[in-house]
This record gives sequence, C-alpha cells and structure tokens, in this order.
Amino acid sequence: MKKLLTGNEAVALGAYEAGIHYAAAYPGTPSTEILENIATHKEEIIAEWAPNEKVALESALGASIYGARSLAAMKHVGLNVAADPFFTAGYTGVNGGMVLVTADDPGLHSSQNEQDNRYYARSAKVAMVEPSNSQEAKDMVKAAMEISEEFDTLVLMRLTTRICHSKSLVEVGERKEVPIKPYKKNLMKYYVAPAVAKQLHVVVEEKLKKLEEFSNKTDLNYVVWNDKKIGVISSGIAYEYAKEVFRDKASYLKLGFTFPLPMEKIKKFADEVETLYVVEELEPFIEDQIKAAGIQCIGKDKIPIIWELNPEIVEKGIFGTEKEVIDYDKSIVVNRPPTLCAGCPHRGFFYQLSKRKNTIISGDIGCYTLGGADPLKAMDTTICMGASVSLGHGMEKLIDKYNDDKRVVSVIGDSTFFHSGMTSLLDVVYNNSNTITCILDNRVTGMTGHQDNPGTGFTLQGEPTKMANIPEIVKALGVKHVRTVNPLRLDELKEAFDWAYDLDEPSVIISRWPCALKKLSEYDKEEFEYVPGKCEIDEDKCIGCKMCVNTGCPAIHFDKAAKKSRIDKVQCVGCEVCMQVCPVKAISKVGE
Repeated sequence: MKKLLTGNEAVALGAYEAGIHYAAAYPGTPSTEILENIATHKEEIIAEWAPNEKVALESALGASIYGARSLAAMKHVGLNVAADPFFTAGYTGVNGGMVLVTADDPGLHSSQNEQDNRYYARSAKVAMVEPSNSQEAKDMVKAAMEISEEFDTLVLMRLTTRICHSKSLVEVGERKEVPIKPYKKNLMKYYVAPAVAKQLHVVVEEKLKKLEEFSNKTDLNYVVWNDKKIGVISSGIAYEYAKEVFRDKASYLKLGFTFPLPMEKIKKFADEVETLYVVEELEPFIEDQIKAAGIQCIGKDKIPIIWELNPEIVEKGIFGTEKEVIDYDKSIVVNRPPTLCAGCPHRGFFYQLSKRKNTIISGDIGCYTLGGADPLKAMDTTICMGASVSLGHGMEKLIDKYNDDKRVVSVIGDSTFFHSGMTSLLDVVYNNSNTITCILDNRVTGMTGHQDNPGTGFTLQGEPTKMANIPEIVKALGVKHVRTVNPLRLDELKEAFDWAYDLDEPSVIISRWPCALKKLSEYDKEEFEYVPGKCEIDEDKCIGCKMCVNTGCPAIHFDKAAKKSRIDKVQCVGCEVCMQVCPVKAISKVGE
C-alpha cells in the first residue's frame, strides 16, 4: 500500500516501522508534525513534548542509553539549544539506536536565521543522512537506526522545509518490533568526566574512519550514469532540482549518507566525468570537502549561497537561462504581510504598550513577534527563544548605570517562558534588575499550530497532567510584584503598565486570554467567560479617524471613497478592542 505523505509524516511512519520506543521534541516549524504523527501510536511509542530542545534531546538520549530506540526532532535553531548534550552524545555513542532530526529552513520561511546544520554533524562527529523525498525520509529513519546501533553513534537526519512539507508517494510497511537492549552500567562510556572524555575522543575518531568506509559502500550513496560530459554531486532536495535541470544530460552521484562523505566514491566519480558540479542548498558543505581533497568542481561560484533553491535558480546559475513567465503589473499587487489574527489577545496588549514613550521593548519568538510590525510597531528586538528577558536585563543595567530615563519591557510567550525564559527571569531577580517582564499567556503554543505545553494541562498524547502555574513560578523565582490581566480590556492593561512603570523593582505582568483560534479545553471554559458576537460600525457616527484601523485588526479596513471604517463580519470575533479605542462610540457589539 502507498500513501501520499509529507516528509514529516514519512519520518513519523519510518520511526514507527523502525520499532522506536520513545520520541521527544519541542514544536518548531518546519519539524512540528513529526512528533504529532508519532504520538498517534500511543500503544507502541511514548511521545512527548519537552519544554525545550535540550530537554528533548537529553530525554531521548536517556531512553537510548537505557536500551530503547529513540528519536528527537527539532527545527534547525533548536539544535543550537540542544548543542550541549548533542556534542557530548557524539563522544558517548548510544545503546539503543538514536536519530536526531534537524529541520533546516532555507529561505527563512519561519525562522530568524538560515544556518546549515550539516556542519553540526561534522563538528559533533556523528553520522548524517539526508533524504530527497518522502519515501527516502521514511526509509532513512529505518536505515539510520541500524547505522546507529551498528556503529554506536547518534545519527543526525537533516531535513529542509521543502522536504518536511512537500508530499510524495510512500510505500507503507509493517512495524518491526525491536526488543529493548539490556542496560549495563558503563562509566567509561557514559560518565563523561574529563579523564573519560579524553579516552572517548580517541574512540570516536576511530569510529569516524569506519563510518567513512561504510559511506563508500552503502547504497544510500549511489551513481546514476548518463552522459559523462557533466557530473553532478548533490543531496537532499537539491538533488531533485538538479535532476529537473540536467535531466539525462548529466550523470549523478546522489548522496544520502553525507557525513562522513564517501570521498573514495567521489574521486572515482569525478575521474569519470569531464565537468563536475556540486549542487547543494545554502553552505558549500560538500563542495569545500571535495575541493580540500584536490578535486576540481563548480559550486557556489554558480549556485547561490543564500535562500532556498528551486530548479529555476539552479538553471539560471549554471546555464544563465531563465524560463518565460507571465508578466503582470506588479504595482497593483497588494502587499499582504503577516499580521496578528482578528481577536488575537496580543493585539490589545501591543496597542496599549505602543502608547508608552521612552520605552525599549525587547521581544521574543512567537506569534507576538508580529507586535513589531505596522501599525503597532511595539517591539524593538527579536533574537531567539528566551532572549527577550535576558536582553532586556542587559539593557536595563546600562540604563541604570548611566542614569537614562528609559524603561525596558521584555515580552515573552507562555511556551517560550517555559522553554528558556525562566532562567532569564531568575537572572533579572538575582542581579537586581528593574525590567518589566510581560508574559503573554494565550493558553497554548500558538505559532506552531496549537501544541500543548506545561501550562495547558495536557501532554502530547492527550493525557491530563499537572498544569504549570505561571504566577506561582514567577513568585518562586523571586519576583514580588506580579499582576494578571485580561489583554482584551485596555483599561486593565493601562492600569497594569502604570503600576509597573512606577516600581523600582522587577515586575511581571501576565496577559492571560486564549488564542482566538484555539479549541477551548475544559480548563479554558471554566476560567474564561466568552460573550459571542460581532462588532459593527454605525456609519452615521463614524468620523473616519482610523483609530480602529490602527489596532491592526485584519477584520477592519478603511473605505477611502466613503472615508469610513468597515468591519468584515466573517473575520470578526467580537473581541471589542476596536470598541474601546473609538473616540465617538461608533462601534457596538451585536449577537451572531
């Protein structure tokens, strides 16, 4: 039987068929759906959301050391968070097979940088595989588990957004039930004190030699012979692009096992062709190693080093030709940047915060990052998960030292607070900072598609669990001044900001209201009182001041001809923020 699956779905299927026992992840596009699909196999696999990627990797490594086959998944920047255990796992190796999936994001579809995580495999001295389609994504999970156990190594599987989210046919197989290996205490393998690590480094270097021998023999790296005037070496989705461009006018060395590279096989292939191209996305990971081996090739001097590739870019780079496209008047195309949803609880928060003068707003990673966009413009920085609180603290210390009268407001989401904001807030308290930390608790991990987190009361596999209490956590970290507000009530927000700005100690404002798109849990229904309805504008009263438009709600637009605001009832959810900003009370709420 065959199914049309995304790469993420295929990885999950491969994990199931490979007989894994445990999987953990922190949700992050483009990797999120891997764990969501693994989690459906509740009888066979323990699947969990972890508070962050480091915890996910450590949990999966623990399962492996115990003897289980395990998998951890994360987006590319998540591996930065998990790098500490990842590099040490390169030394320790595994017991049960272990795969770490890193989903890179060429083109920055949903990320703050475009890093190429293939270098992580080389730096951490672990094996690496790269699928080019969904079938390979499934098959390579199974192959990676075998490689992991045969060579006692963690295996990094590098996906990209296009592999994660594109669909292709996948042949469905049966699950292989793999018994858990016996756990044996082994201090010289897992107790990585300096003296042990010194010996393990010797072991891992020997292991890499064996892995390179395997790389030259495995059918994960194979040659497709056509015309030998042109040879192409490629991996991942770039291989599919290269095939579309060169077709049968070139021969291919398709690399699926990409660290260590099969240098012997590469040299033999290079000797057989007249001109050798290396087609790879982002960095010259393969190209640089080939050139270092003394092999002439053409790569990044023709193929861009930035952004996501496609066949048109490859064709233009190598041949200088472009396909004809339908021309159109680009001046009449309306720019539609991403925006906070209608009814988003973050909108009222940022609208009110934007009124504060002489304020630096340190932002974080999540839906609320859009608070920095027009028309709200209520954010100054966004760096990485958890950075808002730490960054704000660093600014505040200098503001205090040099007697500046600015205030710093650090904005962070609930899931991000659990991820890496708690230690940052502890730093604020410990080092006597004066920042205002605002935790935007929309009751779910919003940006990646409504995954549960420690604050929702449910696990990944739907089991009820202890709900983390943010006010209690904040107080336990040492913050004395804590308030919880309804962000849809602008007067509550104004009062809370007035209160916090007057303090000379750390304070926390918790903005608590569910995401407008969230399917409400029983906990939500008990806590939050909803009044259904839609907002509408009385055109006779509307003076065209655009105050409602300036809230940034996509349900509201301004009719230039009539010089009046309009509300799209299809989008409106009746949050009432526009009602509160209208100076002439031209907006009212009506029943659905």
